[in-house]
Amino acid sequence: MSDISENQRIRNYYNVALKLVMKCGPVACAGYEEANIDFETKSAYYDFVTIYDKQVENLLIAGLQTAFPETKVIGEESSADDKSEPVLTDAPTWIIDPIDGTTNFIRRFPSWCISVGLALKKELVVGIVYLPVVNEMYSAYKGHGAYLNEQRISVSRCKEVNNAVLSIVQMPKIGDNNDRRLCKLTSNCSGYRGFGSAAVTLCYVVRGCIDCFTVEDLQPWDIAGGALIVLEAGGVVCHFKGGEFSIIKPDCVVAATKELAKEVIGLINEADELRERQREAEKEKSE
Repeated sequence: MSDISENQRIRNYYNVALKLVMKCGPVACAGYEEANIDFETKSAYYDFVTIYDKQVENLLIAGLQTAFPETKVIGEESSADDKSEPVLTDAPTWIIDPIDGTTNFIRRFPSWCISVGLALKKELVVGIVYLPVVNEMYSAYKGHGAYLNEQRISVSRCKEVNNAVLSIVQMPKIGDNNDRRLCKLTSNCSGYRGFGSAAVTLCYVVRGCIDCFTVEDLQPWDIAGGALIVLEAGGVVCHFKGGEFSIIKPDCVVAATKELAKEVIGLINEADELRERQREAEKEKSE
């Protein structure tokens, strides 16, 4: 397949997905406007799902696979229903989070979104994140920049942690390690923000509201939609210990610049090394 035909193919995927995501906005907003939303708990006490998560995912899957029957899907709710582990192959694969930030959605806090990514040969080539409540559509496809409501946007130029506004996902099961990293990072940065949605946070890096975001132990659908948008906006996405970012296991640092990413990774390593030394000291003391 030539470069031109592949580019056209990716753009077609992008255009169809963009329209479908936009159509799903009113479906999700109908639930958001309810006074009391029924929800269920999934794999953990902090992991929720509503009927609107499932409705949006079903609409997206039906629309995308009708338009592109050759594609596969990794969806948050379908994966939860059949208890399957996400597997990424070389086939074109949609990675869907119908409502990222479901806790915010349930509590009528507007920081939630619909997130769709497309991987081709295991590489992200399309990213779409839509915040229906504020009507913000973030989007990108490979090699063509990042956009907010069709206007080109880019990350900040921040290179130093001392000048940066950071965000970090605090997953309860990460526990002590995450607390120490949070303390290390927040004591060295100019500000800290938490939004309750990884995909929304990625978009705030894209538009320069914040400069860096670190996350561990999330799923592909939390990151896939926003990661390509960050890259196309000129940002950096890498493993939080340094090295290459993995779509399937997205433990990562997302930053405006390489210099900032390097500093943040250094602080994370310092926090982890300190905790390891303390554990060794505690072990020796108990023996």
